[in-house]
Amino acid sequence: MKQFLTLVFIMSISAGNWAQDFQGIATYKTKRQLHIPLDSTQMNSEMYQRMIEMLKKQFEKTFILTFNKEASVYKEDEKLGAPQTGNMTMMVVSTEGSDVLYKNMKTKRYTSQNELFGKLFLVKDDLEKWDWTLENETKTIGKYTCYKATMTRHVEVIQGGISVNGEKNLNTESHMEPKMRAVKITAWYTPEIPLNNGPARYYGLPGLILEVNDGEETILCSKIVLYPDKDLEIKEPQKGKEVNREDYDAIVERKMQEEQERFNGGRHDGERIEIRIGG
Repeated sequence: MKQFLTLVFIMSISAGNWAQDFQGIATYKTKRQLHIPLDSTQMNSEMYQRMIEMLKKQFEKTFILTFNKEASVYKEDEKLGAPQTGNMTMMVVSTEGSDVLYKNMKTKRYTSQNELFGKLFLVKDDLEKWDWTLENETKTIGKYTCYKATMTRHVEVIQGGISVNGEKNLNTESHMEPKMRAVKITAWYTPEIPLNNGPARYYGLPGLILEVNDGEETILCSKIVLYPDKDLEIKEPQKGKEVNREDYDAIVERKMQEEQERFNGGRHDGERIEIRIGG
């Protein structure tokens, strides 16, 4: 499918000034492939299809990257609530996502503001080092010539852990335990925008990353607006309990267990599905 990228130039300037005052806004669309094993004793086909449709809506989102040469803020364009259909409620918890993600390319640090079960956290830590391999392959995204870069990293992941009404799916219980697996990541960057940045936590290439795929999720840039003569507001989030990434992952695990125990011990109507996506 042909990919279109809208490019808006606010004003034309020389290449020298452009490199010095580089800033703009990029819009990204996300899409995730879903591979969730199903135990027919817990979930019928109709319920499963409803769950898949809700998950598709949950993971097909629009994000805005506001950037300059040194820093960026990446956040969702439209905040969606917990997906619900009839008497079925789905809770999706991810250790990968952020409500607001601030990256500082100069200090190689990030701050991720996340709301978890009504409490706000500020996850502050070092940016992960991406060991990219630059490839010769090119393609065009919108009006930009993009170059391919790849890397393989081993990550601790939880794949499709499912709990239905507090009862774990026996066929997928092993997936709830963290394990290491190799993940191949493919990125497409354009040197025409000489920015060491990209969507989510991706960065480290000699040009803005316009597309990235990790085998399950695709993030694609759909629009870029360049503001060479305007100061964009790029502020690090300040509100929330400050923790590092390791502590935050432990909090997510504990909160998930507490929420499941609370649900099992309380009165409730309808069906509830919990799905954790991690990495």
